[in-house]
Amino acid sequence: MSISSINYGSSVLGQSIQNINQQLTNLSTQLSTGVKATNYAGMGTNEGFAIAARSQLSNITAYGDTMTNVTTIINAANAALQSLSDTVSEVQSEASASPQNLTSTGQTIGQQNAASQLSAMVGMLNTQVGDRYIFSGNAISTPAVASADDILNGSGTQAGLKQVIAERLQADLGSGSPPTGRLVLSQPTTTSVQVAEDVAGSPFGLKLASVSSSNASGASPPDIAVAGPSGSPAAITVDLSGGNPSPGDQVTFKFSLPDGTSQSVTLTATNTTPPPSGSFAIDPASSANTASNLNTALNTAITTIANTSLVAASAVAAGNNFFNTTTVVGNAVNNQAGTPAPITGATALSGTAGTDSLASGFSAGDTITVNGQTITFVASGASGNNQINVTDNVQTLLTKIDALTGTSTPSTVNGGVVTLNGNSASPSLTVTSSNTAAFAALGFSGGTATAGPLRVSGSPPTSLTSGAANTVSWYTGNSGPGTARSTATVRVDNSQTVQFGAQANELAIRNALQQIAVYAAVVVNPPGSSNAGAQASALSQRVAANLTPQPGQQAISDIQTEFATAQNTMKDVQARQTQSQAALQNLISGTEGISQDQVASEILALQTSLQASYQTTAMLSQLSLVKFLPVA
Repeated sequence: MSISSINYGSSVLGQSIQNINQQLTNLSTQLSTGVKATNYAGMGTNEGFAIAARSQLSNITAYGDTMTNVTTIINAANAALQSLSDTVSEVQSEASASPQNLTSTGQTIGQQNAASQLSAMVGMLNTQVGDRYIFSGNAISTPAVASADDILNGSGTQAGLKQVIAERLQADLGSGSPPTGRLVLSQPTTTSVQVAEDVAGSPFGLKLASVSSSNASGASPPDIAVAGPSGSPAAITVDLSGGNPSPGDQVTFKFSLPDGTSQSVTLTATNTTPPPSGSFAIDPASSANTASNLNTALNTAITTIANTSLVAASAVAAGNNFFNTTTVVGNAVNNQAGTPAPITGATALSGTAGTDSLASGFSAGDTITVNGQTITFVASGASGNNQINVTDNVQTLLTKIDALTGTSTPSTVNGGVVTLNGNSASPSLTVTSSNTAAFAALGFSGGTATAGPLRVSGSPPTSLTSGAANTVSWYTGNSGPGTARSTATVRVDNSQTVQFGAQANELAIRNALQQIAVYAAVVVNPPGSSNAGAQASALSQRVAANLTPQPGQQAISDIQTEFATAQNTMKDVQARQTQSQAALQNLISGTEGISQDQVASEILALQTSLQASYQTTAMLSQLSLVKFLPVA
C-alpha cells in the first residue's frame, strides 16, 4: 500500500495562496496605474457612464482648442482695427490743421503723409494669422486688399484711383475755359441773367439747388426778381426789368456739388467803385448794365467754385465711385410726347406712350432679380416685397429693391439719375431683369446693373457706367452672402456658435481707406495758382469731415464691439465648460479610479495573509507518516 504526497496545486491551501497572489498582482497594478483595471470589463457596471463622460471631455478639449485659435484671430483683428483707428485719427488731425500749406509737389505735408499711411493700412488689412487672411471674408487664402500702388496708380490696363479722379474731374468741370462746372450763363434779355445746367439728368458738375433775393431795407417784395430752378435742364433766372436794385440788396445762389455737399454764393448790389469782392456794380443810368455786371460777378463766383470746391468735391465723388461697390447708377428718360424729360419717382413703370412713364414698360410676368431675390410684376394685387404692380411707379420699385437688399441708404431718382444703393454690411449688388428693354429705360444697359466701381461714360461725359472690366478691384477678398461677421462661424459648444469674420470692404473700414486714398491721390497743379490753396483747403475739410463717423453709420469701434461680444461669449462658454469638465472628471474618477490608501491597506492585509499561508505550508511540508506512528 502506498501513500500519495500532498497535491499542493489542487489543495484548498494552494488555491488560496494563488488567489492571494492574483489579488496582490491586481492591487499592485491598481496602485501603479491609479485605475481599477486595464480593461473595460474590470471597471464595473458604471463604466458606460464613464465612457460617455470621456467623450464629452474630448469634445470640451476640442472646443477649447477652437476657442483658443479664434481668440488669437480676434486679438489680431482688434490690433489691426486699433491701428486703423489711430491712423484715421492722425490723418483727420492733419487734415483739420490750419492753414493747409502746399509744398512744391502740389500737396500738403498731410497729404504726403497720407500716402505712406495708406500703405500701412493696406498692410494692416492684409494681416495673416497662420495661413488665414483675416479681413478677406471667407476667402481666407486671398489677401484682402490690393497694394497701395495698384490702388492709386492702377495695374496694367486696370485704372487706379488717380485716373478715376482725373476722368471724373474733367466730367465735372466741363469743357468751358475757364470751367464753370457745366453751368451755362446767359442773358436771355438785356435786363435778365440766367444760369442753367448743361444737360438734363447728368450726374456731373454743379447742380442748381435754389435762388433767393432780399432787400437791404428788409422790405418785401425784393427789388431783384428771381425764379427757379425749373425746366429741363434746370435753370435759374434773375430779372432786373423792374428797375435797378438798391445798394445792399442781395441775391443768393445755392449749388449742389457731386459729393453731396452744397455751397452758396451771395452777390450784393453796390455803388462802390471798384465793387468789392462778392458784389456787383449798380449802373444808375441802366439796369441793363447792372444786369451785365451781375452776370460778370456770377460768372466769376461760379468759376471760383469750379476751381476750388468743385475740384475737391469731384475727387471725393470719384473716390466713392472707385471704392463703393454697393452703388449702381443709371440715367433714364420718360415716354412723354415731345422732348423726353428725366423720369421722377412718380414716373409709371407701364410705358404708356405720351405719358409720364418709362420709354419701354414692364408687363405682368416680368421679373427683376436683386442679389438672387426676385420681384415679379403682376397686373394688380401685388403683396409683399417680391411682387409689384405694373401700374406702380419708379419710387415703389426702388422701395421694394431696398427692402430686398436691406440697405440703410435708400435708393433715389433725381433728375433722371437712378441710384441703387446696396447693403454696406454685405457689399455686393447685382440687379438683372427679364425685360431688357424696360430695364434699359431705367438707364441700365443690357438688362443688368452690376455694382461699381463706376467710371465716366460718354463723350462728352453724360453718365456713369460699370468699370468692373477696366478698373482695379481694391478689395480682393470675398463678400457674403450675409454679414461680414457670418463669413467665419465656429461651434464652441454643443448648442452655441460664434461669428468672427471680417471684410476690408465693411463700411467703416472702406470709408477710412477711401478718404485717406483720395487725400493721398489729389495733386494741385500748378501748386502756385491763385486757387491752389483754396483747393487744398476744400479737400482737407472734406476728408476731415468724412473721417468722422455719422450717427447710424458703422464705425471701426462698432466692429471691435462685435468682436468683444464674441470674446465674452467664448469666456462664458469656457466657464461653463470648466465646471462641466470638473463634474465629468469626478464621474470618471469615481467609476474607474481607486483610493491609494485603501489599496495599500488591502495589499498589507493580503501580504500578511500570504505570509501566514506560506508558514502553514512550510509546517505542512515537514510532516511525515513516521511522526504519527507509535514508538516501539
